[in-house]
Amino acid sequence: MNNFYLGIDIGGTEVKIGVVTGAGDIIKTDNFSVNFDNYKTPIIETVLKSLDIFININNLDLSTILGIGISATGQIDTSKGIVAGTAGHIDNWIGTPIKDILKEKYSLPVSVANDANCAVIGEYWRGSAMGCSNVIMITVGTGIGGGIISNGKLLSGKIGIAGELGHFPINITGKKCSCGNIGCYEKYASTTALVNNVKDLLKSNANIDINNINGKFIFEQINLGNADIKKIVDKWIESIAMCLVGLIHIFNPELVIIGGGVSNQEELFITPLRNKIFELIMPSFKNGLKISSASLGNNAGLCGAVYNLIYENNLL
Repeated sequence: MNNFYLGIDIGGTEVKIGVVTGAGDIIKTDNFSVNFDNYKTPIIETVLKSLDIFININNLDLSTILGIGISATGQIDTSKGIVAGTAGHIDNWIGTPIKDILKEKYSLPVSVANDANCAVIGEYWRGSAMGCSNVIMITVGTGIGGGIISNGKLLSGKIGIAGELGHFPINITGKKCSCGNIGCYEKYASTTALVNNVKDLLKSNANIDINNINGKFIFEQINLGNADIKKIVDKWIESIAMCLVGLIHIFNPELVIIGGGVSNQEELFITPLRNKIFELIMPSFKNGLKISSASLGNNAGLCGAVYNLIYENNLL
């Protein structure tokens, strides 16, 4: 085979590795845990070991690989390929020179960018945002990630760390965030926030093990008619909508994409979120605006990482 690339999507929980074509088709993937010992083993060590395993299991001939595109959690200095910062919840990560380490080991072109930025680029290349020039994407999960495309270009900022939407403060008297600030968006809008609120509601219920509460359980309860949990979800959806309303008023996008596992809940999540946003935004911003779930799912980061690599290094 030829004209192939390695994509690496490094998250706070696992690293996803895949072989990707120059057209953005993903041939094979595998996932490996990176927080198995609470980050005592530095993430980069786990990534290197996992990559070796992936290459050996799949009998990859590295002479057919044209480069390595990396999507990584944290604030990534894209020019240097270094982790410039985090939100304070991952040890042994800040300062990691990802690009240099991978280039030295494999002698291939390497690019590194933030995972949420890669996700929106992936959707722009091969997903929901194909043909769009102004796009906002948030990924709703353990935290909140985000990326913005304005006039066909990724909003990257001075060193590539723009789009840290999870740490957009929405409540100045609110909850303390792991980043050190107060009232950050992800403290109210992440799946973690939703799960914690439902755990608080049900902690006195002896019939429920609150350790088993997750997004799937919560939406199952809504389908079963649990009005108390529905109130919590409605408030959570309103929190997600409020920040997006502000971003829509700032950037005037044609498309807002919602990613993360919860985005699969079209009827119970995407539709009410869309309705709430359209209820709150000013009339002129509604013209031509679409709000949809991500179409690439967990593969968006891999696609975006490879897109970055190709166009940064003129590999096509």
